[in-house]
Amino acid sequence: MAISLAERTAQLDAEQNLLVKADRDIEEGWQRIRDQEDRVRELMAGGHDVRQAERFVELLKQTLIEWERHRTLIEQRVRYLRQEVGLG
Repeated sequence: MAISLAERTAQLDAEQNLLVKADRDIEEGWQRIRDQEDRVRELMAGGHDVRQAERFVELLKQTLIEWERHRTLIEQRVRYLRQEVGLG
């Protein structure tokens, strides 16, 4: 069963909204990482053990890498749908 142009257009709109959200989430994620790195530096300057805090930063970075991979998939889907509706 073929998908109508209206359905493809609705899918495109939904994916574009997801792309905007992904961009926002990624930027907020980078900000969280910068904030956590600042905290690690403060703890280190105070002579505290920062191993757990550093592990947390690494976990945040790995999570953000996955978010960026997911964003790429959304972007690919948007390009595909744009072609399907004649905008690409």
